[in-house]
Amino acid sequence: MSEQQNPGREPYVIAVVGAGPRGTSVLERLASELGRTRNHSRAITVVVFDVHDPGAGHVWSTAQSRLFLMNTPAGFPTVAPERETPGEPGLSFDQWRLAGGDGAVLSSVEAEELEKMGRGSYPPRALYGRYLRHVFERSVEALRANTAVAEVRVERAEITGLHRGEADYLLTGRRVAGANSRTPQSGDALELRADAVVLALGHVPAHLNPAQEAMAQAADDAGLTYQGPNVPGDVAWDKVPAGETVLVRGLGLNFFDVMIALTVGRGGQFNEINGGPGRALEYWPSGREPRIVAASRRGTPYRAKSCIEEFIPDSVSLRYLDFDVIVQKVAEARALNPDAAVRFDAHVWPLLHRDVLLAYYRTAAMRHPSRFEVDPDEFVDSLIAVLDAEHQAGSQVWLQGARRLVEEQAPALGFLDVPRLGHPFAERGFPSLKEYQKAVMEYLEFDAISSVEGEKDPLKMAIATLNAGRMVVKEMITERLISDESRQSEVQGWFEPLVEGLASGPPLQRIEELAALARANVVEFIGPDPEFEIDRPSGVFTASSPWVDAPAYTARTLIEAMMPANRVLQTASPLLRQLLEDGLAAAFHMRNDQGEPFPGSGLEVKGEPYRVVDARGVAHRALFVLGLQLSSAQWGTAIAAQAGAPLDGAARTLGDAQDITRELLRLSQVQDLNQPR
Repeated sequence: MSEQQNPGREPYVIAVVGAGPRGTSVLERLASELGRTRNHSRAITVVVFDVHDPGAGHVWSTAQSRLFLMNTPAGFPTVAPERETPGEPGLSFDQWRLAGGDGAVLSSVEAEELEKMGRGSYPPRALYGRYLRHVFERSVEALRANTAVAEVRVERAEITGLHRGEADYLLTGRRVAGANSRTPQSGDALELRADAVVLALGHVPAHLNPAQEAMAQAADDAGLTYQGPNVPGDVAWDKVPAGETVLVRGLGLNFFDVMIALTVGRGGQFNEINGGPGRALEYWPSGREPRIVAASRRGTPYRAKSCIEEFIPDSVSLRYLDFDVIVQKVAEARALNPDAAVRFDAHVWPLLHRDVLLAYYRTAAMRHPSRFEVDPDEFVDSLIAVLDAEHQAGSQVWLQGARRLVEEQAPALGFLDVPRLGHPFAERGFPSLKEYQKAVMEYLEFDAISSVEGEKDPLKMAIATLNAGRMVVKEMITERLISDESRQSEVQGWFEPLVEGLASGPPLQRIEELAALARANVVEFIGPDPEFEIDRPSGVFTASSPWVDAPAYTARTLIEAMMPANRVLQTASPLLRQLLEDGLAAAFHMRNDQGEPFPGSGLEVKGEPYRVVDARGVAHRALFVLGLQLSSAQWGTAIAAQAGAPLDGAARTLGDAQDITRELLRLSQVQDLNQPR
């Protein structure tokens, strides 16, 4: 203990509930802040709780299959700012990769994976979990070495209750029997009084929604197997019967985990062939695979990411979507109405739409000059003139002009219908399953070719621009510049699904594998807007598409290829349920354009750092939250912080963690501990 500390005072106790990525960021930022400050009048005790391995947490468990890959390249994710000086406990994942593990004792498998990996590689999730554990351990070491810290304790326990006292919080729960287990040891209850609490809960269990609950109950009555939304590493894949048809609902990121677990995970093998993009692999079955029949509303899987090392290429720029312009517009409106905000469809999308179209045709002009009726550079200049043109109130008049220009000067390219990209087979009927399978294969092959082209491909550059715009929209949502109703009905209603399906897809490897599995008749596709039901007389699940003229598929197993819902009112977390039921927390408060309230998906919070707000609308003095339960205050909280990005931008989760730790240190020095909470 330093000389400045008062030995007569009890340490200031900080409880961190959750030792996954967000909890790890809190510890790393706390160690960093303490390392830069002096004169702490009161010692600090840090107690961390999680039922899973510290650092890796639940989703990034180091025990999960090496087959499950990250969906972002190695150069992107981090739980700490990039290391600038030796001795800092944190570093980005790519720095950890380049340092060969930064001194971590790695298994032979981990060491080999690191050695083969490049900045643009997609690591196994288990390897990222090993990085998280390393940062966690280094952060704990740094805290323990600091004279301002009295103790750091890591408890393998589940906190199930949190109660507010006059000057502190009482946390209650039970220790668990072993690693990654939720089985409590009999009678091994725990209690902790803490001065401040940080909720870094990450993915928590969730109840099924009404439709899923009805399907699960009907399946149970019929003796069928229904696998609800789940973390892929938690599913007992070996219980899925071999040789039988298995229905899979969802073609997003979790689908690829289902696909790989039931094929390569069963002993199948992919082999390289010289077929070019989209036909680079063939699949050799083991004979133990099920027949995978999959569907989603769009009818196609998420598009593959481009084969480039950067998350957003340097060549991408936003000419029209300007955050400051939106801020100014809102500021002017709030002079009359303090609650004024813009609408996404009316004020934001027209600007981003311009940027996306410009990126598409500018890239096409370089890559496919023969498809223009005029000089490609001349066309681009004409398009910019149309996009730049000022209008009075007709903010969408430019769109008609752009469409006409393309029809006249680039008819071979056609006009890019950006919203339709999310539904490539919209209102297109198929006379047979064979015709539909052929259409999906062509879609997969084209997507693979586009991904290999990278920055040379017009569509992929349009998508990259859309993704860059999403980052700006995220900032607008965090600053509450977009109205609640617009966010609900427009951003979440159509823009989020569009950009997720186009820009948040898997690595190209997964699309190549899916194409190979489809050619081997291991995977088949049902069609857009699928209808899943149970035929009670036959005792089977059925699945069909109104856009494919074919008999319904039948099966005895249905898998929901998605994560548990991230909605606090749907949570099955004992801690969150208790906080909501006792009025110590509430769902985020949103209002439609008529002023009527409706709940958001996350917790009600106030300020930055984000303090939990109780049912009376009063913010807790020392109860903070970061991560997934901020899904109403932010957008995209599940995405890792981007290495090297600003802490108030693409690395906002690190900024949130830093804001919390600075406030914790300030509170720890407050003399009057009886201030109302």
